[in-house]
Amino acid sequence: MDVQPYRDLLRLPGVARLLGFSIFARVPRAAMGVVLTLHVVLGLDRSYGAAGLLVAAFTVGSALGAPWRGRAVDRLGLRPALVPSLAAELAFWGASPFLGYEALLGAALLYGVLAVPTFGIIRQSLGVMVPPERQRPAFALDSMSVEVTFMIAPAAAVLVATQVSATAALVAAGVANVASGVWFFLLDPPTRSQDGAAVNPAADAAPHAVDGRLPAWLTTPLALLLVTTLGALLVLGGTDVAIVASLREQDAVGLATVVFLVWSVSSLAGGLVFGALHRPVSPALLLLVMGLATAPIGLAPGLWWLALAILPAGILCAPVLSATAAAATALAPERVRGEVMGWYGSAMTAGLSLGAPLAGKAADVLGGWGGFAAVGVVGAVVGAAVLVAEAVRRPQAGADQAGEPADETVPETRSVSVTGADTREWSARYQD
Repeated sequence: MDVQPYRDLLRLPGVARLLGFSIFARVPRAAMGVVLTLHVVLGLDRSYGAAGLLVAAFTVGSALGAPWRGRAVDRLGLRPALVPSLAAELAFWGASPFLGYEALLGAALLYGVLAVPTFGIIRQSLGVMVPPERQRPAFALDSMSVEVTFMIAPAAAVLVATQVSATAALVAAGVANVASGVWFFLLDPPTRSQDGAAVNPAADAAPHAVDGRLPAWLTTPLALLLVTTLGALLVLGGTDVAIVASLREQDAVGLATVVFLVWSVSSLAGGLVFGALHRPVSPALLLLVMGLATAPIGLAPGLWWLALAILPAGILCAPVLSATAAAATALAPERVRGEVMGWYGSAMTAGLSLGAPLAGKAADVLGGWGGFAAVGVVGAVVGAAVLVAEAVRRPQAGADQAGEPADETVPETRSVSVTGADTREWSARYQD
């Protein structure tokens, strides 16, 4: 494997520091679901259902808040946009150990809307710091760091909660979340290129929507990419539940960690190879293959066969996330980069939120194998539908470009191909 793309990437000013910091910043966020669950169950003596509702409240808030938080970064810059988020971090984590369940539920929803957009800031900054021809390895490393984060965070949360107390885990998560937000404020990584920073304010004040309807930046390729992203996270979120359901049928749920570890390590390997490729790969094609590889996993007859069967789908996890992130940054116009990437984050959140109940319901009705089959088939169908839509659109887009002048009211997105064009075509300044 050619590692030169990674060497060249890490020599760019500030990139290695940002990628290294990303793990520290994401660990408390990745641990949050487990921390809140343990606090509700152990600290407040409530059910797991109540804990799930609390985590869902935060998730819904995050999905609702991501686009407008990104818009605030576009319009105000990172530091001013972070001020209300830092206040929300301090207020929520400072008060959460003392709140009853009902108050905590409302606070989690509001906190989700205002919380520091950790994942989005990191990807948006990578989009500015890394030139287009090196974005694939950048987003591959970013996706691999996410895998490492989710390998570390839940285990660390459980360790603190069981060896010390659930309250200690809650306080530790709060301190780490606030610290990462403060560090973002101090570090102030770039969220707009120098060219973008010099954009005429009058241009940035252009109408946000065409004819009062859809935003002008919401092009067909970007809409298809958001659908692809939702489909990919639906598969990943459902696979989590399907693993547990399948192993529970085999009375081996206590060994689920083995399968999750194999899944994560294979994703890391896939991301490493994908980032070193010299040509882009369609996110929709990756989703199609990942869905087809996921659907039959539940037919594995035992723990070790299940761990082996999950390898092909696992290898594609980091690549599909890398590909969608790189394509999203390429398709987002400079002046609305933060908002577009907020919608990208909302698509990820929506996919995760849909995947888990879909897999759970299918497992209830069909058995453990049904969870894998349901999310795998849905993912494959979404990937195939997007590929067909892209294929149908391509000749039409070419005809439109040949026969009509550009519409000056619509922000330029360079008609970036998400389906395998050379990386140099990804010249529009991207966003996450």
